[in-house]
Amino acid sequence: MTSGKAVLHKLVLALAVAAFAQDPNTVIRVDTQVVVAPTVVVDKDGNFVNGLTPQDFVVYDNDKPQEFKVDVAFQPIDVVLAVQADGVTDQVLPKIRKIAPLLENLVVGEQGQISVIAFDHRIRVMQDFTSDVTKVTKALEAINPGSSSARQIDAVMEGVRMLGRRSKDRRRVLLLISETRDKGSEGRVRDTLLEAEVRNVLIYTVNMSRFLNTLTAKTPVPRPDHIPPSARHMPMGGSATPTTAAQYTGTGNVLPAFVEIFRQAKAIFISNPAEVFTKYTGGREFGFVTQRALEEAISRIGEELHSHYLISYNPGTRLEGGWHAIRIEVRKKGYEVRTRPGYWMAAVPQ
Repeated sequence: MTSGKAVLHKLVLALAVAAFAQDPNTVIRVDTQVVVAPTVVVDKDGNFVNGLTPQDFVVYDNDKPQEFKVDVAFQPIDVVLAVQADGVTDQVLPKIRKIAPLLENLVVGEQGQISVIAFDHRIRVMQDFTSDVTKVTKALEAINPGSSSARQIDAVMEGVRMLGRRSKDRRRVLLLISETRDKGSEGRVRDTLLEAEVRNVLIYTVNMSRFLNTLTAKTPVPRPDHIPPSARHMPMGGSATPTTAAQYTGTGNVLPAFVEIFRQAKAIFISNPAEVFTKYTGGREFGFVTQRALEEAISRIGEELHSHYLISYNPGTRLEGGWHAIRIEVRKKGYEVRTRPGYWMAAVPQ
């Protein structure tokens, strides 16, 4: 027979999910006794600050000071690299295939491991967790452009579950290289975000340019035109040939480019899945067009991961259900602190 406490816990969690449905940017967190907040500190020039001690930090949960501990991030890192591989990525995949050595040296380190998944309408594990950079390179080289779908949310969920099966004494990072939008997932952002929160997965994204991908994608073979060129109405003085008919009717890869311009403008006002995943797990978004920009993004992520202070505490506010805002300050002036903004907690029954 289910206990009253368990029933209450399920009810509170259901209310949390309902609240998320009203605001898709809300983060749901199940009841927990320990909150972990990976934190970086930078100076006014954007350089990472190392060597701080617990005495240099002040931690607030819902504006209430907390007792906490600080660990320097020496734990081995497990990374799932999720790469978009739909039909518009044929020009960008060659750049991604070159980053395996950077992942080993800058992100994972000596004891870490990498797994590679590729996604279009499928989600394929190209390489299970390994420390062998040769296998990672081969996995990246085996990724080819696929269909028109790109199940980003489902791929993130798969990566989070893979990381969740790893040892708890290893740090869990998902690195997503894709466009910022989802194309065809069955899962939902809120469910995937909840899973990432529960399993303490830190998500970073390196965003492809949607506009450039569409502009440089190979034009699909057009369907046969059932209307012969001679039967089409043309401007006065024009001859009806297959070439002029195509020019007049707009056949080609131009229209999708204008669609992407509109979608990028719209994205300024509407949160995308990549933004939600990074913001609420404590990761960051980067972008790239050139090979150099991609390598700089990977380098920056690696530097940040190895500059984390792992701040953890048992929240004294755990009787307060709902959204808990995390605020971490450094006693020294001139420093900026970056950490996860908060978490969702179900109230603990008294």
